[in-house]
Amino acid sequence: MKLDALRSKLGYQTVLLGSVVLLTSAALALASRATDPDIRAAALRDLRASLAQVLPARYDNDLLQDTVVLAAAGGELTVHRARRAGRVEAVVFQTVAQGYAGPIVCIMGVSRDGQLLGVRVLEHKETPGLGDRIEPAKDDWIHAFAGKSLGAPAPDKWAVKKDGGAFDQFAGATITPRAVVRAVRGGLELFAREKPRMLGEMEEGRT
Repeated sequence: MKLDALRSKLGYQTVLLGSVVLLTSAALALASRATDPDIRAAALRDLRASLAQVLPARYDNDLLQDTVVLAAAGGELTVHRARRAGRVEAVVFQTVAQGYAGPIVCIMGVSRDGQLLGVRVLEHKETPGLGDRIEPAKDDWIHAFAGKSLGAPAPDKWAVKKDGGAFDQFAGATITPRAVVRAVRGGLELFAREKPRMLGEMEEGRT
Protein backbone atom coordinates (compact mmCIF):
# COMPACT_ATOMS: atom_id res chain seq x y z
CA MET A 1 0.00 0.00 0.00
CA LYS A 2 2.78 2.37 0.87
CA LEU A 3 4.44 1.69 -2.52
CA ASP A 4 1.16 2.35 -4.35
CA ALA A 5 0.67 5.56 -2.44
CA LEU A 6 4.22 6.67 -3.30
CA ARG A 7 3.70 5.92 -6.98
CA SER A 8 0.47 7.89 -6.87
CA LYS A 9 2.23 10.86 -5.35
CA LEU A 10 5.06 10.69 -7.87
CA GLY A 11 2.58 10.60 -10.73
CA TYR A 12 0.75 13.56 -9.31
CA GLN A 13 3.97 15.55 -8.95
CA THR A 14 4.95 14.75 -12.52
CA VAL A 15 1.58 15.91 -13.83
CA LEU A 16 1.74 19.02 -11.67
CA LEU A 17 5.26 19.87 -12.82
CA GLY A 18 4.27 19.32 -16.44
CA SER A 19 1.26 21.59 -16.03
CA VAL A 20 3.40 24.33 -14.51
CA VAL A 21 5.92 24.08 -17.34
CA LEU A 22 3.16 24.28 -19.95
CA LEU A 23 1.53 27.26 -18.27
CA THR A 24 4.86 29.05 -17.91
CA SER A 25 5.75 28.41 -21.56
CA ALA A 26 2.35 29.67 -22.68
CA ALA A 27 2.70 32.80 -20.55
CA LEU A 28 6.18 33.51 -21.93
CA ALA A 29 4.96 32.99 -25.49
CA LEU A 30 2.06 35.38 -24.96
CA ALA A 31 4.34 37.95 -23.33
CA SER A 32 6.83 37.67 -26.19
CA ARG A 33 4.06 38.05 -28.76
CA ALA A 34 2.67 41.08 -26.93
CA THR A 35 6.03 42.87 -26.59
CA ASP A 36 7.50 41.90 -29.98
CA PRO A 37 5.96 44.86 -31.88
CA ASP A 38 7.30 47.27 -29.24
CA ILE A 39 10.76 45.72 -29.46
CA ARG A 40 10.78 45.97 -33.26
CA ALA A 41 9.57 49.57 -33.12
CA ALA A 42 12.30 50.47 -30.62
CA ALA A 43 14.94 48.80 -32.81
CA LEU A 44 13.77 50.79 -35.84
CA ARG A 45 13.88 54.03 -33.83
CA ASP A 46 17.42 53.26 -32.73
CA LEU A 47 18.46 52.48 -36.30
CA ARG A 48 16.94 55.71 -37.61
CA ALA A 49 18.78 57.66 -34.90
CA SER A 50 22.07 55.96 -35.81
CA LEU A 51 21.58 56.71 -39.51
CA ALA A 52 20.86 60.36 -38.74
CA GLN A 53 24.08 60.68 -36.70
CA VAL A 54 26.31 59.62 -39.60
CA LEU A 55 24.30 61.42 -42.30
CA PRO A 56 24.28 65.10 -41.36
CA ALA A 57 22.40 66.21 -44.50
CA ARG A 58 18.75 65.58 -45.40
CA TYR A 59 17.67 63.10 -48.02
CA ASP A 60 14.34 62.50 -49.70
CA ASN A 61 13.97 58.73 -49.37
CA ASP A 62 13.37 56.24 -46.58
CA LEU A 63 16.79 54.83 -45.73
CA LEU A 64 15.28 51.90 -43.88
CA GLN A 65 13.52 50.73 -47.03
CA ASP A 66 16.13 51.69 -49.63
CA THR A 67 18.81 49.05 -49.11
CA VAL A 68 21.04 46.62 -50.94
CA VAL A 69 22.52 43.46 -49.42
CA LEU A 70 26.09 42.53 -50.27
CA ALA A 71 28.12 39.43 -49.53
CA ALA A 72 30.79 40.28 -46.99
CA ALA A 73 33.26 38.53 -44.71
CA GLY A 74 31.30 36.70 -42.07
CA GLY A 75 27.92 37.00 -43.79
CA GLU A 76 25.69 39.55 -45.49
CA LEU A 77 26.01 43.32 -45.21
CA THR A 78 23.01 45.64 -45.48
CA VAL A 79 23.80 48.98 -47.12
CA HIS A 80 21.34 51.86 -46.68
CA ARG A 81 21.14 54.31 -49.57
CA ALA A 82 20.50 58.03 -49.17
CA ARG A 83 19.03 59.76 -52.24
CA ARG A 84 18.24 63.21 -53.55
CA ALA A 85 16.01 63.42 -56.62
CA GLY A 86 16.45 59.68 -57.12
CA ARG A 87 20.25 59.76 -57.18
CA VAL A 88 22.20 57.94 -54.46
CA GLU A 89 24.33 60.59 -52.75
CA ALA A 90 25.55 58.58 -49.77
CA VAL A 91 25.45 55.15 -48.18
CA VAL A 92 25.49 53.86 -44.61
CA PHE A 93 26.68 50.46 -43.46
CA GLN A 94 28.29 48.69 -40.52
CA THR A 95 31.88 47.58 -40.12
CA VAL A 96 33.51 45.55 -37.35
CA ALA A 97 36.98 45.10 -35.86
CA GLN A 98 38.27 43.22 -32.83
CA GLY A 99 38.91 45.50 -29.88
CA TYR A 100 40.53 44.85 -26.52
CA ALA A 101 37.50 43.18 -24.93
CA GLY A 102 35.55 42.01 -27.96
CA PRO A 103 34.16 43.11 -31.33
CA ILE A 104 33.62 46.83 -31.92
CA VAL A 105 30.69 47.45 -34.25
CA CYS A 106 30.71 50.78 -36.07
CA ILE A 107 28.27 52.44 -38.44
CA MET A 108 29.62 54.80 -41.06
CA GLY A 109 28.18 57.19 -43.60
CA VAL A 110 30.08 57.62 -46.87
CA SER A 111 29.35 60.12 -49.64
CA ARG A 112 29.32 58.94 -53.25
CA ASP A 113 32.81 60.41 -53.72
CA GLY A 114 34.20 58.29 -50.87
CA GLN A 115 34.31 60.90 -48.13
CA LEU A 116 33.30 59.98 -44.60
CA LEU A 117 30.24 61.86 -43.41
CA GLY A 118 30.31 60.41 -39.92
CA VAL A 119 31.21 57.38 -37.82
CA ARG A 120 29.61 56.09 -34.61
CA VAL A 121 30.21 53.02 -32.46
CA LEU A 122 27.07 50.93 -32.04
CA GLU A 123 28.39 48.15 -29.80
CA HIS A 124 31.52 47.50 -27.79
CA LYS A 125 32.76 45.93 -24.55
CA GLU A 126 35.79 48.11 -24.00
CA THR A 127 37.03 49.13 -20.56
CA PRO A 128 34.96 51.90 -18.93
CA GLY A 129 37.00 55.04 -18.43
CA LEU A 130 39.56 54.02 -21.05
CA GLY A 131 38.30 52.34 -24.20
CA ASP A 132 34.80 53.77 -23.92
CA ARG A 133 36.13 57.13 -25.10
CA ILE A 134 35.12 55.93 -28.56
CA GLU A 135 31.57 56.91 -27.51
CA PRO A 136 30.70 60.51 -28.48
CA ALA A 137 29.11 61.04 -25.06
CA LYS A 138 32.51 60.40 -23.46
CA ASP A 139 34.88 62.08 -25.92
CA ASP A 140 35.00 63.90 -29.27
CA TRP A 141 37.53 61.45 -30.70
CA ILE A 142 35.07 59.67 -33.02
CA HIS A 143 34.20 62.96 -34.76
CA ALA A 144 37.73 63.16 -36.19
CA PHE A 145 36.74 60.73 -38.97
CA ALA A 146 34.29 63.15 -40.60
CA GLY A 147 35.71 64.50 -43.85
CA LYS A 148 38.37 61.81 -44.14
CA SER A 149 38.78 59.44 -47.10
CA LEU A 150 41.18 56.76 -48.30
CA GLY A 151 43.39 59.47 -49.76
CA ALA A 152 43.12 61.93 -46.87
CA PRO A 153 45.05 60.99 -44.85
CA ALA A 154 47.40 59.01 -47.06
CA PRO A 155 46.98 55.22 -46.91
CA ASP A 156 50.04 54.74 -44.68
CA LYS A 157 48.63 57.27 -42.21
CA TRP A 158 45.44 55.31 -41.54
CA ALA A 159 46.68 54.29 -38.10
CA VAL A 160 47.03 55.75 -34.61
CA LYS A 161 49.95 58.08 -33.98
CA LYS A 162 51.76 55.45 -31.92
CA ASP A 163 51.94 53.39 -35.13
CA GLY A 164 53.02 56.36 -37.24
CA GLY A 165 49.50 57.30 -38.31
CA ALA A 166 47.33 60.41 -38.18
CA PHE A 167 44.81 59.45 -35.47
CA ASP A 168 45.12 60.02 -31.74
CA GLN A 169 45.19 57.11 -29.34
CA PHE A 170 44.00 57.00 -25.72
CA ALA A 171 46.39 56.88 -22.80
CA GLY A 172 46.34 53.30 -21.56
CA ALA A 173 44.00 52.07 -24.28
CA THR A 174 45.76 52.06 -27.64
CA ILE A 175 44.15 48.82 -28.81
CA THR A 176 40.64 50.31 -28.86
CA PRO A 177 41.24 53.32 -31.15
CA ARG A 178 43.53 51.18 -33.27
CA ALA A 179 40.63 48.78 -33.84
CA VAL A 180 38.19 51.56 -34.76
CA VAL A 181 40.66 53.08 -37.23
CA ARG A 182 41.10 49.63 -38.77
CA ALA A 183 37.33 49.13 -38.97
CA VAL A 184 36.73 52.49 -40.64
CA ARG A 185 39.55 52.05 -43.12
CA GLY A 186 38.21 48.59 -43.95
CA GLY A 187 34.79 50.13 -44.54
CA LEU A 188 36.22 52.70 -46.93
CA GLU A 189 38.11 49.99 -48.80
CA LEU A 190 34.89 48.00 -49.08
CA PHE A 191 33.11 51.06 -50.47
CA ALA A 192 35.87 51.54 -53.04
CA ARG A 193 35.51 47.92 -54.18
CA GLU A 194 31.72 47.79 -54.15
CA LYS A 195 30.89 51.38 -55.10
CA PRO A 196 28.89 50.55 -58.27
CA ARG A 197 26.70 48.08 -56.40
CA MET A 198 26.30 50.28 -53.34
CA LEU A 199 25.26 53.27 -55.44
CA GLY A 200 23.01 51.21 -57.69
CA GLU A 201 25.02 52.02 -60.81
CA MET A 202 25.04 48.38 -61.90
CA GLU A 203 21.25 48.29 -61.60
CA GLU A 204 20.95 51.43 -63.72
CA GLY A 205 23.22 49.88 -66.35
CA ARG A 206 20.84 46.94 -66.71
CA THR A 207 17.79 49.11 -67.32
